[in-house]
This record gives sequence, structure tokens and C-alpha cells, in this order.
Amino acid sequence: MKTDSGAPKFFVVAGEASGDLHGGKLIEAIKKKSPDAQFVGHGGDNMRAAGLELIHHTDDLAIMGFSEVVKHLPFMLNVMGESLGALRSLRPDRIILIDYPGFNLRLAKNSHGLNIPITYFILPQLWAWKENRIKYFHQFIDQSLSIFPFEPDWFESRGVKTEYVGHPFSEIEGPDTPKDLFHQKHNITETDRILLLLPGSRQQEIDRHLSIYIGAARLAQQRDQNIKILIGKAPGVSIKDYGNDILIETDDIRAAIHYSTAAITTSGTASLECAVLDTPEAVCYKLSGISGFLVKRLNKSPYISMANLISGRKIVPELIQKEAAPQKIFKAIEPLLKNTNERREMLDGFNGVRRALGLPGVYERAAEIILKRTIHG
Repeated sequence: MKTDSGAPKFFVVAGEASGDLHGGKLIEAIKKKSPDAQFVGHGGDNMRAAGLELIHHTDDLAIMGFSEVVKHLPFMLNVMGESLGALRSLRPDRIILIDYPGFNLRLAKNSHGLNIPITYFILPQLWAWKENRIKYFHQFIDQSLSIFPFEPDWFESRGVKTEYVGHPFSEIEGPDTPKDLFHQKHNITETDRILLLLPGSRQQEIDRHLSIYIGAARLAQQRDQNIKILIGKAPGVSIKDYGNDILIETDDIRAAIHYSTAAITTSGTASLECAVLDTPEAVCYKLSGISGFLVKRLNKSPYISMANLISGRKIVPELIQKEAAPQKIFKAIEPLLKNTNERREMLDGFNGVRRALGLPGVYERAAEIILKRTIHG
């Protein structure tokens, strides 16, 4: 049922920080075209600020790994029940699912009997693993919007019509903080080299990665005393005290990326952001023993970093599980801190990544496509 003004009502679900960022901008773009549109669902601060009536926050929903999901299963089952209850009560015109496939695909299946059409924006990476989940798209999802240029061919070859709207980073803006103010804030001089640590946006990622990254950064610092270690801290997570010489940026992570010499990055959105902003990086990921074993057996993708996937070749080094150890990460990151062939080749590869991301206007295109299907069917 539409609102009295005839504007549509949407139930939106994002379960992680990156999805919240995209969801907030998508809501803003929809509201520009349909100012009275209403939004209810799960998200974070960005989606709430854009106008989402929040049920559960991403801080509570961001759960990773097999063992971690099992541990939090009762809570997630409760969230599923609340979501279905809200859908029955609200009767939105459309459900918009943003990434977060473990929960969102089940919600698509469980809500099928309600006959509410579903848009999936930022598709699950079925080309990497769990390809059998394509059945959810065949049976329950009527609109698929992709942000990666290689995805439409993959999905459509398996019978799922997919529209490529471009990648949000095609319109990435520079940092809010000028370089001189950023340096002043952290007492950084022009002769310093900044080694940025991006351990992830979820607490489980921080707990598993950060001490390893610190170990690698300390090795680099022993070789070059001009290296400053900077942690990019995501909202909603906590980090241990690693000493007064470790710098922490919480307000403008994009500035931290833009002004850093190189980065040790956890696989995910931040690794692509480094590529787009020309910050050489080593990309890492480490899961629990059980989760790592399962992923290794099930993962069909040749790479874990989006820069490599988009390019179809290895531009940035990847260190996974046992390889994600301080000495090995140090060996990968050390040549990227100076003007070496490795650094120049990586920056040249990043040019190709940016060209592949399409033209600006991603959220506006997605909003127009969603509204057209919602209003006109």
C-alpha cells in the first residue's frame, strides 16, 4: 500500500558498515525523485540520517565467519522474525536488499508468500562461492542491480537479468580534511611516511587482524624511523592500546587513505577505496580455523581483492590465513613505501581499475530504475 500522497514505501536491509554507506546514498537519491517516500528497516547511521526508520543497527548485525554465525544464531533468528512481522504490518511496496547475503537471501525466501517485490542492490559474490544461491534470484528476486562490471555477464549467463549501474567509487570525492590540517592533527611532518592499517569494519575483523598488522608495521618502522603508523578506526568498534606512538584516525578515514604512503588493508570495500585513491596496499584476510577451512574449499574466485578481480590479474599482493603473518606482510608492504618498480606498477594498475568502474551517477541511476519498477511494475 502506498502512502496517502501516493509515494512508495520501502523496507531496506543493510547489515554492515559499507552497506549502510551505500544505503544512505541510495535513500537520498530516491527521496530526490520521490520526496515523500518512506523507508523502514535495518541499517546504520548513514541510512538513519537519510530517513530510514531504524529497527536494528548494523553494529548489532555485522557478524562474520561460520563459528561466529552459529554463536549469534538465536539473535539473528529473532531479527528475522521481527523483519517478517514488520513486513506483514507495513506492507511496503518493495523490499531493497543491500549486500549482506547470509541474512538477506533468507529474508527473500521467507517473505516470498507476502508477494512483495524485491530489489537486490550490491549483489552477493556468488561468482566467488556458494553459486547454488543463484536459485534465490530465480525464485524470489525480481530486480538485480550490479556495481561491478564483470557481474552482469556472470549472472545473465545463469538466467538472472542484471543491470549494471556503475560503481559508487566512480564518483568518489576527496577527503574533507586538507592535508596540512591532517598532518597537524597527527603531528606528521613532510618527511614522514604514513603506513596506514585498515583492519576492518567489524569487531571480529579488528580482533583477528590488528595485532598482526601492528607487528608488520613495527618491522617496517625498524627499517625506517620516518614511518608513522596510523590506524583507520571504523565506527562502532574498539581497539586495544598499542602505545602512544600509534596514531588513530576515526573522523576522516578517506583522508587517512589519501594521505598515506601505503596501507595494510583487510579485504573488502576499503581495499578498493585504496586503489581508487592511489594508495598502494597489501590486502589480507584471516578467519577462524573452521571458517578458513570452509572458505578455502568453497571459494571459486582467483582473488580476494576487488582491484585484482576487476583487473583480472594480480595488481596487489594478497595474504590469506597463514600467509597473513607479520613477517610476510612486511615483506609485501616494504617496497610499496618507496619509489620502487613495485609501487609504480601497482599505481599503473590502479588507473585501469578506475576506468572500469563506469561513470558517476550510480545512486541516481539505481534510484530511477527502482522507482520505475516500483511505480509502473
